[in-house]
Amino acid sequence: MPSNNHPIPKSHYDVVLIGGGIMSATLGTMLHELDPSLNIAIFERLGRFARESSAAWNNAGTGHSAFCELNYTPQKEDGSIEISKAEKIAEQFEISKQFWSYLVDKNYIDHPNKFINSCPHMSLVFGEGDAEFLRKRHEKMTQSELFKGMQFTMDHDKLREWIPLIMSKRKENEVLAATKMDLGTDVNFGTLTRKMGRYLVDDSNVEVFLYHAVKDIDPRDDGKWQLKVKDRMKHRKHEVTADFVFIGAGGYALPLLDSSDIPESEGYGGFPVSGEWLVSYNPELIAQHQAKVYTQATVDAPPMSVPHLDLRIIDGKQALLFGPFAGFSTKFLKEGSYLDLPESVNVKNIRSLFGAWWHNLPLTQYLIRQVAMNKDQRIQHLREFVKDAKEEDWELKVAGQRVQIIKKDDEKGGKLEFGTEVVVNESGTIASLLGASPGASTAVFAMLQVLEKCFPEKVENEWKEKILEMIPTYGQKLADNPELTAKIRNYTKEKLQLNY
Repeated sequence: MPSNNHPIPKSHYDVVLIGGGIMSATLGTMLHELDPSLNIAIFERLGRFARESSAAWNNAGTGHSAFCELNYTPQKEDGSIEISKAEKIAEQFEISKQFWSYLVDKNYIDHPNKFINSCPHMSLVFGEGDAEFLRKRHEKMTQSELFKGMQFTMDHDKLREWIPLIMSKRKENEVLAATKMDLGTDVNFGTLTRKMGRYLVDDSNVEVFLYHAVKDIDPRDDGKWQLKVKDRMKHRKHEVTADFVFIGAGGYALPLLDSSDIPESEGYGGFPVSGEWLVSYNPELIAQHQAKVYTQATVDAPPMSVPHLDLRIIDGKQALLFGPFAGFSTKFLKEGSYLDLPESVNVKNIRSLFGAWWHNLPLTQYLIRQVAMNKDQRIQHLREFVKDAKEEDWELKVAGQRVQIIKKDDEKGGKLEFGTEVVVNESGTIASLLGASPGASTAVFAMLQVLEKCFPEKVENEWKEKILEMIPTYGQKLADNPELTAKIRNYTKEKLQLNY
């Protein structure tokens, strides 16, 4: 990422975007396309775009399309499978692929194989009960156009063909079941974000300020926002006003949103969760595992801790990743402060925080057990997937820091949310993205929500045609439209050079 050409921020901008991750890069690119005359600034506290949650090893790189994530398809009390959430997430990822295809087609970003590659997505379960659940899930999902082509098997020969590394040394009488979707992808969100960032720096009038941290956001009487910005390299402070502010600062979005004093921020708290991966670069192992394989979460584990063994393709190099192993830190960002959590507690959210903690004691116990694990114990978990896994083939790598949303709840005081949420004030002049997974995969949909909530008249009128150019299926539902689904998937496959 080149250094910015605007060393001193101007006193006023139409739009200020806080954070240099996938969300701000996406929104900045969209807004510049929709109205090139907009005066836009991006402030990033570190020296490069995508250093936190968007960085390649700080997330699983799964193009979350609900092909393999079992927590998106819960089984109801009557035994039926609910797939509505899976369909929503699949639709949202198709929106992301369309926008990325548009950027490639316009030559704003190049070499799509540097950030997205085909990689089958699989669900794998063990035992008769879970195998029956997976069979019913497959039957229900393949009724939807979005999941046509999903395969199901319990046959060991077929499983050895799909996942030879996992099937090695398995007993013939062991009951396993798997589904496989060849349309899956592996995404390097760090590279994608930096490609968009480079376009904004080099070929647009968007001003990018690296090593600049926004410290405070205050409302003004005229409806604009006053931002206190610190130049971390030159130790200077700047005052900047903006008509519209977007907070895409990962874990730091929460305290910044709180500083804005909008009523919509009241009661929100954050629960930071860190993590680690086991990673292998052994080519013999990699050759035997060319897929992303997700299984069921263990009891009391948060959805983001679903065990999975994944092929990763980062900077052209293949690796295997297993995890995540949950951890705990009071930091809200990987390069944050240990005071982040205690300093986030205030009279507006303490009831929410206590309520969420009290009603999630099993989660606390789960995190304590995870934090206490050594490498050998992590290898033992890996051996549930890879029977003869050798410790010397795997190294521990620290994953990104996530802040799960805690919201006020009339009954429980507070509840823990596992997902992403866009918070917007009544006048639509400030918006923030909170939460984690599926996060980056659905960034384009999330930023469309920001546009719809904050610029509704423009979206409905003068921006509508351009939005349809960027996202041809905007406003349409794919799940019940076979022709449109096939057409758009062929379009994105060609533009993104995917080979499924």
